[in-house]
Amino acid sequence: MNPGKIEVADKKGTYVIKLSGDVRMNLCCALENYLDDMFSSDQFKTVMVDLSDADGVDSTTLGQLAKISIVSQDKFDLVPTIISPREDILRILLSMGFDEVFYIISDMPAEVSDLDELSCDKLDEDEMREKVIAAHEVLISLNDDNKHEFQELVDCLHSHK
Repeated sequence: MNPGKIEVADKKGTYVIKLSGDVRMNLCCALENYLDDMFSSDQFKTVMVDLSDADGVDSTTLGQLAKISIVSQDKFDLVPTIISPREDILRILLSMGFDEVFYIISDMPAEVSDLDELSCDKLDEDEMREKVIAAHEVLISLNDDNKHEFQELVDCLHSHK
């Protein structure tokens, strides 16, 4: 698999977050920082997550993506969009209940250029554990199947603080 990367663009308040390759938790701090800036922008109108070039997305990243929808709905009364043409990625999204909190489409409505790649400073073990816990707690909040799937992991991570 290709190493993961996250690229972003702001097109007059329409934010695009493009995940490519195998996106893992090591990129989540950069995404989290970007989301904080995005949601505090006066220009924010909508957000689209493009998974067209994603080979894999781990559960921590999925938790961060779920957070996009939760904050979008709570703060802006907006359901964001995920672009996912790959059947394997779509199956994962559906199994996690993303069809309940996102519009899921198979094609990007328009080509986006001028994407900037996000990068992240190294996190220490405690910071990384907190980010993993937070992301999985968001997934757990989506449905009972996710609670069954991830509660033991969250409990274990809490006990190792």
